[in-house]
Amino acid sequence: MATFLEALRLVFATDVLIAIFAASIYGLVVGSLPGLSATMATALLVPVTFYLSPIAAVATIVSASAMAIFSGDIPGALLRIPGTPASAAYTDEAYAMTRKGQAELALGAGVWFSAIGGIAGTISLMALAPPLADIALRFSTFEYFWLAVLGLMCATLVARSSPVKAIASMLLGLLIACVGMENPGGVPRFTFGLTDLLGGIEPIPALVGVFAVSEVMRAMLSPDPPPLPRRKFGSILAGQLALTKKYWLPMTRGNIVGIIIGVLPGAGADMAAWVSYAMSKRFSKEKEKFGTGHVEGLVEAGASNNASLASGWVPALLFGVPGDTITAIAIGVLYMKGLNPGPTLFTEKASSMYAIYIMFIMANIIMIPLGIIMIRAAGYVLRAPRSAVMPVIMLCCAVGSFATGNSLFAVLTVAAFGVIGYVMEANGYPVAAMVLGIVMGTMVEQSFVTSLIKSDGSILPFFERPVSAVLASLAIGALMWPVLFWIWRRTTGKAPKAATAGE
Repeated sequence: MATFLEALRLVFATDVLIAIFAASIYGLVVGSLPGLSATMATALLVPVTFYLSPIAAVATIVSASAMAIFSGDIPGALLRIPGTPASAAYTDEAYAMTRKGQAELALGAGVWFSAIGGIAGTISLMALAPPLADIALRFSTFEYFWLAVLGLMCATLVARSSPVKAIASMLLGLLIACVGMENPGGVPRFTFGLTDLLGGIEPIPALVGVFAVSEVMRAMLSPDPPPLPRRKFGSILAGQLALTKKYWLPMTRGNIVGIIIGVLPGAGADMAAWVSYAMSKRFSKEKEKFGTGHVEGLVEAGASNNASLASGWVPALLFGVPGDTITAIAIGVLYMKGLNPGPTLFTEKASSMYAIYIMFIMANIIMIPLGIIMIRAAGYVLRAPRSAVMPVIMLCCAVGSFATGNSLFAVLTVAAFGVIGYVMEANGYPVAAMVLGIVMGTMVEQSFVTSLIKSDGSILPFFERPVSAVLASLAIGALMWPVLFWIWRRTTGKAPKAATAGE
């Protein structure tokens, strides 16, 4: 009880409440602008967290990401342009409802079921994390190595692009993580004589580059969204309780799917939304209505993407393994603020953990009133000219990256990774897999080298320990999956057809 009261004191500090409110408004605005993802919104906040207390810093990440995931539904419903990748799964359905004169119902379902999903995900975080922490305390470097490898392979399995391209992106990320001083010998690697590279490539400038600068580059080459017609919205939450009663099963299924996908390293809210929308269509009693403006898909997918957002913090807080790209950024902030992820975080800094739970619940509760205000103000935000928004984003990228290390080299790093991210996305290579490789590369290498030192160079302990053997089999199975999939396609004759179509 004393720990819980201490957590309440931490959360209700003036600076934390201001941080939650300001980050919520920021997340709503950025998420509602077409093309600007929740990950980009979170990455741009990192320089701000330097000047905040640890709890306030985490509060900005939690609040901004939750709001941005929801507000991506607004341009999707009104303009047929998803504000974030998580909204893309059901954009056509929401826009069809708007054309039928049901914009209020579509947007109301977005904010209402996103809040419910976020609270469900937070409950899963509270329920799953403590018992898993007890198990994780028994982990050694052998288990952590296979866990990190499994996280990397899961990221490639759930990628919407080719698994081979996802693995290539992940390996590129691991290669980038090798830049700097070798562990444990202290020999420079891939530094090309540059002293700035001796410390390695910092994950934060790389994240800002691939998610923010590359988005600006894409926006420069894509046409402006159509103007938003002026209209006055009626009651936003009217009918949402009736929808909750009618579609309680799809809502529950969406929460469960979102929680499961969120726990998988590298999956994230966009994958949860796509899977849940597909399941809603598959198990619906009114399949024929999908695509014509049917709210059932919005209920399930909206609940799922926010549920996955909270549950994605389970592997991040326990093992330092990112559940998605947002928690990859959050891990960097946690380390910077002395809240090092790991099972001991739940024992040594239990009040901070309770504070994170409370902040998640608060963010999802205030999402409803702030979301309604944002929907009503959408006309003004969505009319902001792209020519005014993009230079501001570039300025934030440059200033923020300089603040991370007070060096011009960080700014050049952001610019370089912006180009890399743009080229990769243009050719179908998922940047999220590369980012996970960069973030987790150090953990993979340190666990591997430390384990070899402990075992005197023998690899047998990697497979002899029971938990390590299970994790190893899962990781190797995930690695072999693309090969088995390719063999299956060849034996069933699908590959020649695809080649013919490509010609």
